[in-house]
Amino acid sequence: MISVFKKAFSHSIKPTQTKLLINGKLVNSLSGKTFETINPSTGQVICSVQEAGVEDTHLAIAAARKAFDEGPWRKESASTRCKVLLAIADKIENHRDELAMLETLDNGKPLFFSHFDVQFAIDAFRYYAGWTDKIHGQTIPISGPYLCYTREEPVGVCGQIVPWNFPLLMAAFKIAPALACGNTTILKPAELTPLTALRLGELIHEVGIPDGVLNVVSGYGDVAGDALVRSRDVDKIAFTGSTNVGKQILMNGGIKRVTLELGGKNPHIVMQDADLDLAVGLTHFSAFLNSGQVCMAGSRTFVHEAIYDAFVEKAVAAAKAKKTGDPFEQGIENGPQISQKQTDKIMGYIESGVKEGARLLTGGKRMDRPGYFIEPTVFADVTDDMLIAKEEIFGPVMNIIKFKTIDEVIRRANATQYGLVSGVVTKDLDTAIKVSNGVQAGLVFVNTWMAQNSATPFGGYKNSGFGRELGEISLKNYLETKTVIIKRPGLSLP
Repeated sequence: MISVFKKAFSHSIKPTQTKLLINGKLVNSLSGKTFETINPSTGQVICSVQEAGVEDTHLAIAAARKAFDEGPWRKESASTRCKVLLAIADKIENHRDELAMLETLDNGKPLFFSHFDVQFAIDAFRYYAGWTDKIHGQTIPISGPYLCYTREEPVGVCGQIVPWNFPLLMAAFKIAPALACGNTTILKPAELTPLTALRLGELIHEVGIPDGVLNVVSGYGDVAGDALVRSRDVDKIAFTGSTNVGKQILMNGGIKRVTLELGGKNPHIVMQDADLDLAVGLTHFSAFLNSGQVCMAGSRTFVHEAIYDAFVEKAVAAAKAKKTGDPFEQGIENGPQISQKQTDKIMGYIESGVKEGARLLTGGKRMDRPGYFIEPTVFADVTDDMLIAKEEIFGPVMNIIKFKTIDEVIRRANATQYGLVSGVVTKDLDTAIKVSNGVQAGLVFVNTWMAQNSATPFGGYKNSGFGRELGEISLKNYLETKTVIIKRPGLSLP
């Protein structure tokens, strides 16, 4: 495993799949258009990728519609679908080094983290393979001479739109349960990071899945993504991304199933009794993971006033020690931001924090090197009314906020439009339960962070979206419940 960290890999991995996958075939776009995907570590072009337009997307939708209405996939036995999903997991596993390196090349996350994502994707396909033969309805006793039962049936054609921060992982989270339930899909990867999704589509097709069951269209959100959302032949949309785009989907999609996993401004609360070193380690992990480009980043670090100064001192030292650089190098913890646009946006938030009176204790500058690198940044004495405490920064910025009482911090933690994730560090079980019950969030971590797996539901409250991914509950997103009532022969009505 150590060999995967050698810097030489940053030059040895070459994308091999840059075409659209439509109806079982790798094709160029009808317009002949392509777009460039950029290595955020260097700012240089990796390659050009086929750009799906509206017509290409409609072809993918038509292929998925035909595969669902006329094809064998939704009628396959549960055991067959199980075998296919397990085969997909094995295929990913056999190409794990390639996929991890491709993810790091296109996204910029450290290679060890890309390997984590690949393993999580493998686990997701194996987890949902286990659910294929456990999807069933109920027999319901009702009055009169009737047999009543329910059936759980696939919802149909699913448009699945994934973000740039976890390209492969989010694709797996959406494709696996959809296929397990017997649906057909069109995957639209983010235009900033299309490479692993395109390669994943090719690998899944090689497993032998029927034509049209999985289609992959790389393109822009306001073109290919919008065409998916607006199509009447798409029965369900699953979207992970910004809250603003989520609102547009609800306005433009018409009446169809929609699940949204959106933004977050997540509170990470450090109580007075917390182990200080544990608290600093966890809050740094939550704030700086993936260079802060995580919807579940702990972007508001609330620290009790009794330990505030000691915490700030240790937090600054930890940020200064954090290694940022080439994500293919061993020991690198932070890679680049995804793009120049995102870098400029983050720097704007940092400037706002300084202007509004927060204490900038370390970082706050772009690194003097090619690519889109920002120093790990720590602000202290942040107040709730500051822009950096209210809006999702999506960058390597820790905001430290002082509080006095547990009731106060719960109230302040909830004073946001978001409700995705919360965390608390404490040695007291009663405190842990009170905070967990009091915060308005879909996921709460106590003395840990990002410890979920394929079995744990994930999603948010309020403007962080609705619906859940992962776990048994996510299957409901891809199923319709049909009730059947049969009058038994030979018996009169009651």
